[in-house]
Amino acid sequence: MAGRGLVKAKKYDWKDSNLALFGSDLEKNVKKASAATEVAWKGAGTQPGVQVWRIVQFKVTPWPKEDYGKFFSGDSYIVLNTYKEEGNDQLLYDVHFWIGKESTQDEYGTAAYKTVELDTFLNDVPVQHREVQDHESDLFKSYFKTITIMKGGAQTGFRHVEEEKYKPRLFHFSGQRKNVVVSEVPLCKDRIKSDDVFILDLGKKIYQWNGRGSNKDERFKAGQFCQQLESERSGRAKADVLEEDTTDRSHLFYQSLTEDDSDDDSEFDAKDLQKELFRLSDSSGNMTFKVEKKGTVSKSDFDTKDVFILDAKKSLFVWIGQGTTAGEKKLALQYAHEYLQKTDHPLIPVTCLKEGQESRDFAAAIAA
Repeated sequence: MAGRGLVKAKKYDWKDSNLALFGSDLEKNVKKASAATEVAWKGAGTQPGVQVWRIVQFKVTPWPKEDYGKFFSGDSYIVLNTYKEEGNDQLLYDVHFWIGKESTQDEYGTAAYKTVELDTFLNDVPVQHREVQDHESDLFKSYFKTITIMKGGAQTGFRHVEEEKYKPRLFHFSGQRKNVVVSEVPLCKDRIKSDDVFILDLGKKIYQWNGRGSNKDERFKAGQFCQQLESERSGRAKADVLEEDTTDRSHLFYQSLTEDDSDDDSEFDAKDLQKELFRLSDSSGNMTFKVEKKGTVSKSDFDTKDVFILDAKKSLFVWIGQGTTAGEKKLALQYAHEYLQKTDHPLIPVTCLKEGQESRDFAAAIAA
């Protein structure tokens, strides 16, 4: 609205809300949108590879393959990785729902609900994961050559360029080798650091700014990014490379950085790294959630009759025993989400796995 200036979206809205999916109005809306059968799952998990969907008004919509690895902070997504282990023809799966910083409760709640639905569709074989923007697991990152996070929602678009309407974007490239992460950051001079590479996308003009201390991997990824933008815009965009030491402060690159900075999320790291194990059980007739153990945890601490939540502080695991009741199984992820809300590390990756399909990461978390 004219005269109001830039209005920042509230960060991590979703972490302050409960994830009460089942039996809620959200579940009813999702079921209604599904019309009994989810057409998006047709062909899901039939062969090895990665598939991505975005949540749009309670519906699961395919994400274009050419945009795999690109995510908008205002959206939620489902990512399915189908694979086979060496010497075994059985198809195995990891299914992740990814939550953007400004994703709405309806979007991330639908993504969580649909992840459970996809798990059921694939005969309960998948391992389920929750991923949060800027706190993604190494497994999730491994699916994409580069992860690019952009502000807004997918309706913002990034191919169709009308110069007078195009919203400038500043991208930050940081990391080494396969772990270069690309994030859209505020158009703020204070964000420019000599150790990294930045790309200013003005629509038809693109600048790659190489900090004097940036590494070859960051520069290479940024160069690829520029080429991709030029290709997507059918030659209507032109990229130039700027070196920090030879670029005058009066250059358009610097003059375009006019926004205020925003907070980062370092405050969401756990201060106490002691592991904690919780038991979710309805054996008493009421659902109870209580601390089972702190410190050292072993496989013998898990009981097949219940759900256990292991907070390893860098990641959290929801372990579902084979003898778990339907109620415990249905509420496991919700309890994990609500527990994390009350901690100083609410954004860590969550993995929901079943007894007998424990992952290497789970085993490593116990052994650590």
